[in-house]
Amino acid sequence: MQVGIDKIGLFTPNKYVDMVDLAHARNEDPNKFLIGIGQSEMSVADQTQDAVSMGINATMKYIDRIDKDKIGLLVFGTESGIDQSKSASLFVKTALKLKPEVRTFEVKEACFGLTAALMIARDFVRVHPDQTAMVIGSDIARYGIGTAGEVTQGAGSVSMLIKADPAILALNDGHSAYSEDINDFWRPNNSKLAMVDGKYSTQVYLDFFSKTFADYKKQKNLETKDFDAIIYHLPFTKMGLKANRIAVADQDEATTEKLQNSFAASKQLSRRVGNIYTASLYMSLLSLLENGNLSAGSLVGLFSYGSGAMGEFYSGNLVAGYEKEINAASDEKMLERRQKLSIPEYEDVFNTALEDPEDNEELTSDDEKGTWYFAGTKGNIRQYKVK
Repeated sequence: MQVGIDKIGLFTPNKYVDMVDLAHARNEDPNKFLIGIGQSEMSVADQTQDAVSMGINATMKYIDRIDKDKIGLLVFGTESGIDQSKSASLFVKTALKLKPEVRTFEVKEACFGLTAALMIARDFVRVHPDQTAMVIGSDIARYGIGTAGEVTQGAGSVSMLIKADPAILALNDGHSAYSEDINDFWRPNNSKLAMVDGKYSTQVYLDFFSKTFADYKKQKNLETKDFDAIIYHLPFTKMGLKANRIAVADQDEATTEKLQNSFAASKQLSRRVGNIYTASLYMSLLSLLENGNLSAGSLVGLFSYGSGAMGEFYSGNLVAGYEKEINAASDEKMLERRQKLSIPEYEDVFNTALEDPEDNEELTSDDEKGTWYFAGTKGNIRQYKVK
């Protein structure tokens, strides 16, 4: 029985910053951001968008095309949690009007969270093939105004439906995992801004990729040339480019060109949205599906990484007709709806979003009709509404 990704939806907030504008404001050469980091735009979340609201909006992209009564599991992966106790998934479950019998919880391991959720969902569906599972990754990457990591911020969510006989990607058995207790990136409870050792984190990321990729190929008796595409967690697109260079080292010209082209296709959305932590790898997958022109049966390798640190490599095969589940025009329309912020506007939106609204203060959204948003708290209970 094949189990895998049957539906996928992406959401990003309705504001963004142009990296050329940011470079000029920070007295940097724009090419440092455009080429050196590999980013051209960065989505910005205002005070009305959080992990929950973005997760709801990502799921709304496909909710009308599924049987909600078959959902038996909902797992939410995030490192932008909105409560120290209550799962973000319960807010989503209520908004989507899922049945009360759904098992639901939240998982965390930095940017690895959605992959953990996906693997839990895969195993659930294998045991319950008549049920489906929903997994959501949703995050806001924040390092702070004027920091070294500022250019690698972003905001967004990816939601996926996992089921037997999937329509998009059939997951293969097996994986290669590697973990170590290190401090390349973390966010203390008393901070809304992440702390990162950028150069160290890049070294660890590349080291974990090398280890898990080599081990996976050995386990499955595969060679690099057997992959039609390899995609990566992209905190910024240059990070994935460095990993891809490792993947194609010493390969023949045809393999190198194939994997370079597939990586170029997979980075397009990330280049415009920025870092969305747990969902970044799966935004790469969606970008590959929209831009890669891959045929049915293509073998796709996926490298997931969460700082602290956890790495995993696994693979899947594209299902015949997967193109019917992808709507590149809709995602482009979502990106085009965004308002370009000046740097002072961006800084104001960013700093305001760091502050919790006063209890019983009602927030309103300036996004399009039908968008879910965080409307503030009543009696310290978070409220979510649809525009």
